[in-house]
Formats: sequence, structure tokens, C-alpha cells
Amino acid sequence: MTTKQSVKVAILGEEYTIRSDVSAETTKAIARYLDEAIREVMHAGKVLDIQRAAILAGLQITNDLFDARESAQQTAESMAALSGEVRRWLPPAKRGA
Repeated sequence: MTTKQSVKVAILGEEYTIRSDVSAETTKAIARYLDEAIREVMHAGKVLDIQRAAILAGLQITNDLFDARESAQQTAESMAALSGEVRRWLPPAKRGA
């Protein structure tokens, strides 16, 4: 069982208390990342509405997550293929299952 801890973070100047089972440092880093992403959206265009900027930042972060997952999947597939190629060059006793 993990213990949840409360951590105070600031996003766009508003303070929030987050209960999480990850470390306080990780929670703060995530909040900083979100804060920076929202600010970047607000400064990049004419988006003044905080809620709209938060949604656009969330969409960008989610897109980054999907890209990272796809890249990780491609890497895993490449490693599996490479492992099969290397296994062919090993002596039969060393090839494993």
C-alpha cells in the first residue's frame, strides 16, 4: 500500500494542494512542467483565456506522450528484431529460448 502525501504547488500563480503517491519532488516537477506549458501557449499566441490555454497545453502534452509511446514501441520492436539477428550468430547452446 502506498502512502499519499500532500504537496503544495503553484500553477499560474494559484496554489494547489495535490495528494499523490509519487515523491514531492516529482509532483512539483510535474506542476512546473504544466505551468510552463500553459504559459508557453499563452505567450505564443493570442490565447488569453486561462482555461483555453490549459486545454491547449494539455493537448500538446498528450501529443508528446503519444509520440514518446510510439517511439518507445518502435525502439522495442527494433531491439527485438536485433536480438533475433544476434541470436542467429551465437552458438546453439548460447541462443536460449
